[in-house]
Amino acid sequence: MDDLPRFRLEDPEREWLEESRAWISGHFNHEPDGEAAADFDKADAKLAVVRANLAHGWVGPDDTWKLQALGIALGDALAEDLMLEWITVDDEHGRVPALNWPGTSIVLYPVTMISQRIEAGEDVDVDIMFEETRVKLQEIAFSGDVQ
Repeated sequence: MDDLPRFRLEDPEREWLEESRAWISGHFNHEPDGEAAADFDKADAKLAVVRANLAHGWVGPDDTWKLQALGIALGDALAEDLMLEWITVDDEHGRVPALNWPGTSIVLYPVTMISQRIEAGEDVDVDIMFEETRVKLQEIAFSGDVQ
């Protein structure tokens, strides 16, 4: 789908993803040992956090880092559902985390899927975004037109 160089995640990208995930998991009840509830590991739970943040206005258009963290949660849910893997793509903006359908050239940039829309003043329905993205990726992957 693109000819951009792709790499495995390196420590700076991995650390940024983990910091974002920690912020997201902070919305869950924690067990006595300080760990987030096991339910957070489920795609539906990640989407619920994104949905709640957007519905209650807890994150606004000036909260780019938090909006991108919501995008990472959306990406993690998609990765779980479709068995995608996080990679790094080197593009005109530098090295950016993205999702790849293993064995194909399919690349998705969930980190900014939510932030770009919210910053542009659009409403975001994370459930529709998740489902439409999931369906579109499957269509592309199984179309026979992808490497």
